[in-house]
Amino acid sequence: MKRGFYTIMAAQFFSSLADNALLIASMALLISMQAPGWMTPLLKLFFVLSYVILAAFVGAFADALPKGKVMFITNLIKIAGCTLMFFHVHPLIAYAVVGFGAAAYSPAKYGILTELLPAEKLVAANGWIEGLTVSSIILGTVLGGALVTPHVSATLLNFDFPFIDFPISTPTEAALCVITAFYVVAALFNLRIPDTGACYEHQKTNPFQLVADFAQCFTTLWRDKLGQISLAVTTLFWGAGATLQFIVLKWAEESLQMPLNKAAVLQGVVAIGIAIGAVAAARFIPLKKSLSVMPLGVAMGLVVTTMIFVHNVVIAYPLLILVGALAGFFVVPMNALLQHRGHVLMSAGHSIAVQNFNENLSVLVMLGLYALMVSLNLHVKTVIVLFGLFVAGTMLLVMKQHAANQREFDSLSLIGEHKH
Repeated sequence: MKRGFYTIMAAQFFSSLADNALLIASMALLISMQAPGWMTPLLKLFFVLSYVILAAFVGAFADALPKGKVMFITNLIKIAGCTLMFFHVHPLIAYAVVGFGAAAYSPAKYGILTELLPAEKLVAANGWIEGLTVSSIILGTVLGGALVTPHVSATLLNFDFPFIDFPISTPTEAALCVITAFYVVAALFNLRIPDTGACYEHQKTNPFQLVADFAQCFTTLWRDKLGQISLAVTTLFWGAGATLQFIVLKWAEESLQMPLNKAAVLQGVVAIGIAIGAVAAARFIPLKKSLSVMPLGVAMGLVVTTMIFVHNVVIAYPLLILVGALAGFFVVPMNALLQHRGHVLMSAGHSIAVQNFNENLSVLVMLGLYALMVSLNLHVKTVIVLFGLFVAGTMLLVMKQHAANQREFDSLSLIGEHKH
């Protein structure tokens, strides 16, 4: 791998670490405000709203400037969102601003991979990026959980800088200071990302033309016989993953009697599994075999339903690692295939914007449904069974569609198609 790839990985790691720590800190803030339970999943919903609303514009923005510069600018927006919480702006609004930065950050982060690396290294690169992103989710979630524990927040509040008196008086403000520092580290790495020299045609600035372009890219990717399958799988995965994050917290509270800071560690356990699956996929699944992993998506949905029988942490850990490993192993090859098809059919930034739009629309819909189920007081075990069967059933439908496509086209010859 080129040296620039490791700089991108470091920037991505610290930025994602801060995003996930901030989610837990925001949840703790909502609890301290005595906000209703259905507001908690809305945090993530407000975060991903920007991915959907800005989808038509962020691809062009990512392709208009060197990707490192785009990542630096968008990281500053995340810092601004984090800072808003110091001024008592509602956590939903502040986290939405962080989501605005993240939405513009994403096409640059993934788009630069296709500029920097040849197609045959994309599965391996994706394995590393996903593995690292997942480890940042683990550490970010655990960090967020640690920062809101009384012992750590008391230590932070007692910490004094010589000659400077910071107006920080609450545990959440102390946590936010640490999280902001991680965003600053990410910004410093962004400045070191090399310019790949990739040039795209002059990007349009008329919003109507951008929306029309985006609509064309959207239909191109959904009509492509390989694009539609990989897009369907990654769309389902991200919607399911975001919802599972909150289901695990609720399940830990009700079935395992864990408080938020300890339950946050369980999210990290799922993420360890995803990292294992992602690295294994990068090692064993070449781009041409990427579609062979789909049955693991069905298996993941069915394994999730067994959570309802678990009331013991000793069994919970390996079960959650298994769920994560199945998810990581089937999503990484799909991501690589989708990026390759997107790069063949259109520019890197535009294809990733289409991917983000679909994935985050799925997150919005599934989190909205989860918030509705919480407001209807459905038991967490009912939610788990509905969720697991939905994932398994949807994956079976996608496999059926792929089988129909294969009868129409030879998929392998499509994967081997040369870039224009």
